[in-house]
Amino acid sequence: MISSEPIFHVHAEVAEMLPLGGTPYGERRIISILGGRIDGARLSGRILPGGADWQIVRTDGVTHIEARYTIETEAGGRILVVSEGLRHGPPAVMAKMARGETVNPADYYFRTVMRFETADPQTAWLNRILALARGAREARAVRLDVYEVL
Repeated sequence: MISSEPIFHVHAEVAEMLPLGGTPYGERRIISILGGRIDGARLSGRILPGGADWQIVRTDGVTHIEARYTIETEAGGRILVVSEGLRHGPPAVMAKMARGETVNPADYYFRTVMRFETADPQTAWLNRILALARGAREARAVRLDVYEVL
């Protein structure tokens, strides 16, 4: 079971994709995370520059996502985010997304499992939860609605 409402929303600004080519595991690429915002009833702050999303596009067309980035709360606490998930959809939809076109998030699957690590006493509750996120990919941004696993 998950929370009925998102505990926070992520708007991450991302750089252009850095393709690494076909490896034995699939088409490897890296997308740097430039910054962004976190807003919600339980957490607000900003995403610090320096994170990245390491992706592999598998032979079945599914993109395996592994992202790591840092949130700084409005009070100055810092939180490491580790997010792993999957994104896939019909080939025509994924081709539109690859060209940077706007695609309705209902037309593809984008979900991640999120874990957190912090020394900040105000957000230490994040050390003890898992979260699930429903995502949307934009041309130069990623949006996530983050729900607590209860």
